[in-house]
Amino acid sequence: MTKPTLAVALIVKNEAKHLEACLSTVQGWVDEIVILDSGSTDHTEEISRQFTDKFYVNSDWPGFGKQRQIAQSYVSSDYVLWLDADERVTPDLKKDILDAIEKNEPNTAYKINRLSDAFGKVIKHSGWSPDWVVRLYKVDEAAYNDSLVHEKVVCSSSVSIKPLKGRLLHFTYDNLHHYLNKTTSYLKAWTDEREGNKKSGLSTALMHALSCFIKMYFLKRGFLDGKHGFILAWLATHSTFVKYIDLYLREEANKK
Repeated sequence: MTKPTLAVALIVKNEAKHLEACLSTVQGWVDEIVILDSGSTDHTEEISRQFTDKFYVNSDWPGFGKQRQIAQSYVSSDYVLWLDADERVTPDLKKDILDAIEKNEPNTAYKINRLSDAFGKVIKHSGWSPDWVVRLYKVDEAAYNDSLVHEKVVCSSSVSIKPLKGRLLHFTYDNLHHYLNKTTSYLKAWTDEREGNKKSGLSTALMHALSCFIKMYFLKRGFLDGKHGFILAWLATHSTFVKYIDLYLREEANKK
């Protein structure tokens, strides 16, 4: 029986800072690397082509879910492992992935536990860990949904999801400016997706923001992450308030 093949797939934009380190962790043991760019203006393409000739561009941004669907359409392997440019595959995770491919269990997808670093500190609480994400599956058994942001893998009802033991390292925010740039697009996409279908107001925004802080800092024990735990909880609180207020202001503008 022929051994199943494995692709790594990424969607990227202006990821020159992180991309080489990410791709170096999968180079040499996967069958193909597929990269779909959404219009980078830095050295992302140059770095990508050092690792693969399967570099494509779709600058007509359809949202995260559909962009991933387009990227998957370029995959010719049996399995696909999804990565973001700010992630790194650890040696233990590499072993688990290769073992899963070799076993080639039918109707099975795999979830991976990410360990995230924010502003130079590994975050072990705050609702950030454990952080299980479905990232490895057969291309004919699953795909991402159509969500503009916070997209998820949708599997057929017959597919079971099993955990891999190895960790995926995630270097999520380099600094505060990186956080602000990254979250701004997410917040806009969140509001775009809900405009006209979800109601909001000042009290709603305040309630959700306060709930976010309590959950993240106290219930999810963010205080155990020290000053970084407080900073992340406060930033998440601000982001939550902003997205609900944005929704409210759009509703008010549409009434005029």
